[in-house]
Amino acid sequence: MRIGAIEAGGTKFICGIGNEHGVIEESVSFPTEQPNITLGNVIRYFSDKGVEAIGIGSFGPIDLQQGSPTYGSITTTPKPGWSSCNFLGLLQQSFQVPYGWDTDVNAAAYGEAVWGAAKGVSSCLYYTIGTGVGVGVFTEGRLVHGLVHPEGGHMLTRRHPQDEFPGICPYHGDCLEGMAAGPAIEARWKQKGFELPADHPAWDIEAYYIAQAVANAILLVSPQKVILGGGVMGQSQLFPLIREAVRKNLNGYVSAAAITENIDQHIVPPGLGHQAGLYGALALGVRAYEQAQMSAGRGLTGK
Repeated sequence: MRIGAIEAGGTKFICGIGNEHGVIEESVSFPTEQPNITLGNVIRYFSDKGVEAIGIGSFGPIDLQQGSPTYGSITTTPKPGWSSCNFLGLLQQSFQVPYGWDTDVNAAAYGEAVWGAAKGVSSCLYYTIGTGVGVGVFTEGRLVHGLVHPEGGHMLTRRHPQDEFPGICPYHGDCLEGMAAGPAIEARWKQKGFELPADHPAWDIEAYYIAQAVANAILLVSPQKVILGGGVMGQSQLFPLIREAVRKNLNGYVSAAAITENIDQHIVPPGLGHQAGLYGALALGVRAYEQAQMSAGRGLTGK
């Protein structure tokens, strides 16, 4: 099986070739420019690869409602030039293969469920905390969609008692993304996160906001794993701060050993590292191929 994978980010695209065993054989990346340039690069990359399916995890918001006239499109993104871009439709003109299509963070959650830190469990949450904040939800063996798709990065937060920063989200100001994304750290402290020492007060404040979101998600979704990825979470000192703050927020209400005794195994970094998104896109492609094969089999047998 030869499967194409696309991790479509707002800053860069990563394309790769892999198989059903979770082996990525090769990959390439290029900057996210205007759609005609970027998708032209994607099409050229896959043109001689002989892929049997393609999985895509895309920045968004995107339309995931099959049957919708804009299914496969990026919708209201502030990324210049990409709003209303018919991403999937443009690729389908060049490659008539099955497609897996989902958000970048849902793809990462799926990759972690199939091959990473959540392998063997039936539910996980994947938070990416970097240029923005997104969340992917995998529960009862399925990725969560709905009215649109999870937008946990824009959950409202309680303000840290020592934080007067107004937030940077153009929609909500002091939502989770507005307070905890990488650009919020830089705007608040006038330095990029990686330039701040490990004992800087920034990290207690950062953990305060992330832990609120994680505690709320535990109460709402009850995931068996919470995976925290993205550039900001490269600061390893955040993990113990977040775990302790989550336990404090829950205050004994969730009486599960995963919280009370083994929280360091419950709130974890990605098992697939910085490639979770690409592996997730590969997993989406594998699933799309298998579903197409099953549908073809049912058609042939009349079942």
